[in-house]
Amino acid sequence: MSTRARPAATRLTASQSRAAAHRFPSDGRSAGRARAILRRQLLTWRIGGEAAHSAALLLSELVTNAVTAQAPPAPDIGVRFALSDGRLRLEVRDTSDALPEMKQAEEDEECGRGLVLVNALASGWGIDRDGTGKIVWAELAISSTAPEAHETPPRRLP
Repeated sequence: MSTRARPAATRLTASQSRAAAHRFPSDGRSAGRARAILRRQLLTWRIGGEAAHSAALLLSELVTNAVTAQAPPAPDIGVRFALSDGRLRLEVRDTSDALPEMKQAEEDEECGRGLVLVNALASGWGIDRDGTGKIVWAELAISSTAPEAHETPPRRLP
């Protein structure tokens, strides 16, 4: 687990956040589907720019890890996005007891860099266990001065 991970006690509750939850099949296409839905949700919340790109990359890594962790035929994975107090929280739930590990991938390896990336991009991340699996989550600080998705560029005066 990351040393920057927040304790589970700071988890955003439904009453204090704007949230959306979705279910996806546990297959290789789910990361792309989850990213597309996240992008639409971020547009609704008027989050764009670097924050939106980082969020999509984080979610993709978390979903890919969840799909990889479950043995076929696997149940659906759950994905939840929550926005509150300048924080965007991304959660991915699967039924596997296997915990993701941060490891140092060799130069020629295709896999193994996901959690290193999550650790570098997220302002915090962690794992919450429940009776049937786990939730791996990552948070991004969303700056109030970040460009919004629907913001029009400044116009030049003649």
